[in-house]
Amino acid sequence: MIPPAFEYHAPRSVGEALTLLGTLGADAKLLAGGHSLLPMMKLRFAAPAHLIDLNRIEALRGIREDGATIVIGAMTCENDLIASPLLQAKAPLLPEAARQIADPQVRNRGTIGGDIAHGDPGNDHPAIALALNAGFTLQGPNGSRQVAADDFFLGTYMTAMAEDEILTEIRVPAAAPGTGWAYEKLKRKTGDWATAGAAVVLRLDGGVVGQVRIALTNVAPMALRATDAEAALLGRKLDDGALHDAAAKAMAACDPAEDLRGDRDYKTAMAGQMVRRALQRAAARC
Repeated sequence: MIPPAFEYHAPRSVGEALTLLGTLGADAKLLAGGHSLLPMMKLRFAAPAHLIDLNRIEALRGIREDGATIVIGAMTCENDLIASPLLQAKAPLLPEAARQIADPQVRNRGTIGGDIAHGDPGNDHPAIALALNAGFTLQGPNGSRQVAADDFFLGTYMTAMAEDEILTEIRVPAAAPGTGWAYEKLKRKTGDWATAGAAVVLRLDGGVVGQVRIALTNVAPMALRATDAEAALLGRKLDDGALHDAAAKAMAACDPAEDLRGDRDYKTAMAGQMVRRALQRAAARC
């Protein structure tokens, strides 16, 4: 299908994009990679009168260090995450997860910021951001502000970003030595969204769990941090009993929508399995 008619805008700076947003208001949508917005427009689920294309704003691309934080421009594409030596060394969960997103063609265009800002529970980066304890820089007409990933995702296609704001940066704490990580994703075929997914960042202290963050993909109206599962692991060895308890707590937090990928019971059970697998892989990397 062909999307409805719209006016196209291609600003070359964040300031210009913000001016357009302020002028055009609710009739405008931001365009990043387009892999979420354009299909919705073709299906008439979205019909913006104006598209503001962010692809010409070079300031929104790139990966750099800022002290103990890795800063990623929101328009950085998936393949750049995969290829980044800095991320491979200091935030390896990101390139590992990006390899599991869609296919090479999509990864050449799809952006980390677009994936996050869309607020789709089936997208991979929201759960990754939760597991990494990431923060987001939002820029609007009154300046910029920081929002933690824990506070950003509010529901399906709902985030803490205002209509007149742009997500400009993703800020990720660099991994401390001895940190384990993993993203386990069950999908029907290459390139598909997750039936269920689990992201884990873990540290072991003296053989027991000292720090852990667990986040889930596509098993609730939004990306979900499994805090009860985290609490069930702290201070324990990662043995079969601990893995069972963490998986059970994660499953109890799930509220998946039934679709062609599975019914509620199947998706919930698979979330538990993904949590178990991710914990085991993360522990092996500590």
